[in-house]
Amino acid sequence: MKMIDEMTTVLEPSPLSDFVETNYIKSITARAVTYIKAGFPVHFRGVSGTGKTTLAMHIASKIGRPVVMIHGDEEFTTSDLVGGEHGYRFKKVVDRFVSRVLKVEEDMVKRWVDNRLTVACKYGFTLLYDEFTRSRPEANNILLSILQEKMMDLPVGRGGEDPYLKVDPDFTAIFTSNPEEYAGVHRSQDALRDRMITMDLDHFDHETEVAITQAKSKLSKQDAEIITNIVRGLRESGKCEFSPTVRGCIMIAKTLKIQKSSPTKSNAFTQMCQDILASETSRVGSKTNQNRVKEIVKELIEKEIGTRVAVNAEKVAKKETVAVGADDEQ
Repeated sequence: MKMIDEMTTVLEPSPLSDFVETNYIKSITARAVTYIKAGFPVHFRGVSGTGKTTLAMHIASKIGRPVVMIHGDEEFTTSDLVGGEHGYRFKKVVDRFVSRVLKVEEDMVKRWVDNRLTVACKYGFTLLYDEFTRSRPEANNILLSILQEKMMDLPVGRGGEDPYLKVDPDFTAIFTSNPEEYAGVHRSQDALRDRMITMDLDHFDHETEVAITQAKSKLSKQDAEIITNIVRGLRESGKCEFSPTVRGCIMIAKTLKIQKSSPTKSNAFTQMCQDILASETSRVGSKTNQNRVKEIVKELIEKEIGTRVAVNAEKVAKKETVAVGADDEQ
């Protein structure tokens, strides 16, 4: 992390220590990097929990330039992105050229400070605009000329003779957003969407969800698979207000790790899954859906644990059979 000025901090991109790269992730990464090399901004769009921000940070680390991060906000105006007048600059000149004459000149002007978008354009940094559609469309209008003409309109109050800033060739933009039906999300301008390549992200495949759950919790692969299968089973049931994501897997797995337990040994495993998954998939106060989810979760756990117990018993039986056979040969 590095300070450019008192208003802007940039992140030094580096690979995430527990980032999981399966074939699914590698495919998305390769496509996104190719689009960026071709000169196009990339936009990751998907429901909450599909790894949009993490993927964006991963792509930024591949680019290797400092990262300026902005989080979309309903209250944003263009000045929150570009910059504005903050405080005053004082200038005082004391003239004692003639010994018996004191001449004092004072000048006070408003001080302009560039905000994050201007800094990224000026120095060729990577802009990561997270959930950009949570900002109102008029605040994002400044992006149209930046992404297309590679020019930035400068406000009059900024000073200087040139009303435009030429965007540095190394400038790159990565956007993320939730679907438009999400609360607090605005519909972005067609002209802005037309200037970026949108990659729609769905839930991860089974291999990736297991790998992420294991990496984030440090549980065994077998335990991570049990948890993932339960969450995916609930998702595929189609009976939730909101589909559970890999975040549910991570919450359950981390809680188990704190308890130093596993799905097959914890007496509280069923209650834990019900609490976490009912919370993730229901609106606040939606008792009917929560009760339905809890019943489904209970059935999925009984099925999954029962299958695991049966498989383990079969493995033990085979080992015993092999051992007996070896003794008979002797």
